[in-house]
Amino acid sequence: MKAITLRQPWAWLVVNGYKDIENRSWSTKHRGKILIHASSRKVTKTEYAEFKKTCWRFKITVYPAVYQFMIGGIVGSVEIVDCVEKFRSPWFFGPHGFPLKNARKLLFKPMNGKLHVWSV
Repeated sequence: MKAITLRQPWAWLVVNGYKDIENRSWSTKHRGKILIHASSRKVTKTEYAEFKKTCWRFKITVYPAVYQFMIGGIVGSVEIVDCVEKFRSPWFFGPHGFPLKNARKLLFKPMNGKLHVWSV
């Protein structure tokens, strides 16, 4: 199984189906189901404040407190359906985007992450 590491709170937005594209500076040929790994980096106060603004912008009214984000492990799965340089989504800012569908939360499994798409 393949995985990709995202920082929290963005991993939470992906596995809960709010964020429909993952932005990266690199492209991928991977298509299909992929596990979402939340990096072990804690969410800072500044990042959490930005997350709350983002939730307000997208009308997301229920979200975790800063201390509730699971970090350092697998938190869910999603399907990567393409790799694009243009996409009609307010979440897209490029230069490359991986459109996502079928987001699913999973029971947390502690694990070290890696860069790019990696094998679990």
